[in-house]
Amino acid sequence: MKIDVYFTPLGAKEGEFAGRGVVVIDVLRATSTIVTAIASGARAVVPTATSEEAVRLTANLERDGIVLAGERRFVKIEGFAFGNSPREMTPETVGGKTVFLATTNGTPALVATQGAEPVLVGAAVNFTALAEAARALFNERGDLVIVCAGHDRQFALEDAYTAGRLIRAVKARLRKIELNDAGEVALELASRYAGWKDAFEHSRAARQLAELGLADDVAFCARPDRFTVVPGYAERRIT
Repeated sequence: MKIDVYFTPLGAKEGEFAGRGVVVIDVLRATSTIVTAIASGARAVVPTATSEEAVRLTANLERDGIVLAGERRFVKIEGFAFGNSPREMTPETVGGKTVFLATTNGTPALVATQGAEPVLVGAAVNFTALAEAARALFNERGDLVIVCAGHDRQFALEDAYTAGRLIRAVKARLRKIELNDAGEVALELASRYAGWKDAFEHSRAARQLAELGLADDVAFCARPDRFTVVPGYAERRIT
């Protein structure tokens, strides 16, 4: 029984995720935003690798049924309705609509997992439900991949901590489980901090968000179990 962790999707070879069960984590903020959007009644979220792709995909769509959202370097993309804040994803703004989302780290990580089956979207805000779904998947297959989005193509503490918490939840009561080296490190991180708030406060991304006046987003993302939905990504759509 094996769990592999990738601290960024860049370390994966082509086809590495094919047919495997995957959890994608970008807790500050893309996966938190996606979970919130789906919980708020969005019909779907379409992750795109770039803002240009999001604009191209929506060029001929009925505007009443779509929402463009995204950020570059934490800042809302010019011309888009929303940034990458989960606090913007309310029933009033996204209910019944399809959100096309382009972010610096999270949406490219999701796009990189195409071919995996299933792909679960996880964060602290849906952690208990995510852990239950991931545990069931792992018990069924004996295999799980956790892909962290990272930060600027590098290790991100908040994602790795969340991955470690997920490993700990999935492996509960299992004696023998094989982890890759990144999984071992993530599991150690899960014991180092008192909780998501503590881990986030030590992360570079949280500090940068706070400097930009987005500390409320960090607080939102750090509160676990706001939602019970576990969105799934298939055929370029998250539902």
